[in-house]
Amino acid sequence: MNSNDIILTGDRPTGPLHIGHYIGSLKKRVELQEKSRQFVLIADMQALTDNAGNPQKVHENVLEVAMDYLAVGLDPDKSTIVVQSLVPELAELTMYYLNIVTLARLKRNPTVKAEMQQKGFGEDVPAGFLTYPVSQAADITGFKAKYVPVGEDQLPMIEQTNEIVDKFNSLYGREVLVRCAPLLSEVTRLPGTDGQGKMGKSTNNAIFLKDDEKIIHEKIKMMYTDPQHIKVSDPGRIEGNTVFAFLDAFDTDKVGLEELKERYKRGGLGDVKVKGRLFNCLNSELSPIRARRMEYSKDPGEVMNMLKKGSLRAREAAAQTLAEVRAALLLNY
Repeated sequence: MNSNDIILTGDRPTGPLHIGHYIGSLKKRVELQEKSRQFVLIADMQALTDNAGNPQKVHENVLEVAMDYLAVGLDPDKSTIVVQSLVPELAELTMYYLNIVTLARLKRNPTVKAEMQQKGFGEDVPAGFLTYPVSQAADITGFKAKYVPVGEDQLPMIEQTNEIVDKFNSLYGREVLVRCAPLLSEVTRLPGTDGQGKMGKSTNNAIFLKDDEKIIHEKIKMMYTDPQHIKVSDPGRIEGNTVFAFLDAFDTDKVGLEELKERYKRGGLGDVKVKGRLFNCLNSELSPIRARRMEYSKDPGEVMNMLKKGSLRAREAAAQTLAEVRAALLLNY
């Protein structure tokens, strides 16, 4: 990877960001902005594919996500932070790509299939939701991104994007679109505080970047541990214990953490002390983020101006790709 490489990453604004996002992707984005040209997309149009009946939710969370970005250290002078709907070139690219993707192929996408099942969609799935991998392909190719940071569950999206790239270039006899490669996350996905699946606002099992000390303390206090570890003297299990999963992610004293695990497994160490250690680790990491976020929240207008400026820069990049695509399609009248 070099400074000329382009990276595209981002989030759907369906809620404020939580520590799973932070440890899984946000920290890496802060590192990547020092090495390459990075576009960070707030995908509000994609958020509407399953929130069409609640546009207010998406609208409000664009600002929430932007403030989280700034609070963790994304610098708008180093990373171009973009609101998807403010770059209409991406929607036009999506329309052209839809003509070279079959319905059968979209239905076979394992990521989409899993998400459809999770959301309870059957044959009544919104067409926008079914086709959002094509919209993602437009985002990636629109900025000619070479790398896309993803988890393993998103690899089918990269595969489908590259299929579109290859088919377009082959069909129209021009090397217009650029293939991309995944940057796989090095961090295992954090479970929810209840130990059930991934974190989420709707499942009420997440610790958000904007949570204050009291809220964090309460959420850790209720966190799932080992149901068989009833007495302090009882041996405890590390595997499947949410507190230790969080400590693995956030505790910088790895030697001390291994000693703690051994004590817990032997018996003689209570959950209260382990949770206390986790609180100290989390609060130490999140306090400066929370403070910066509070400062940004005092002037939401300035945050929105930042988003508009970033989106304008992004339009310039996407317009170049769109012009090349339109020429290949003989639409350059």
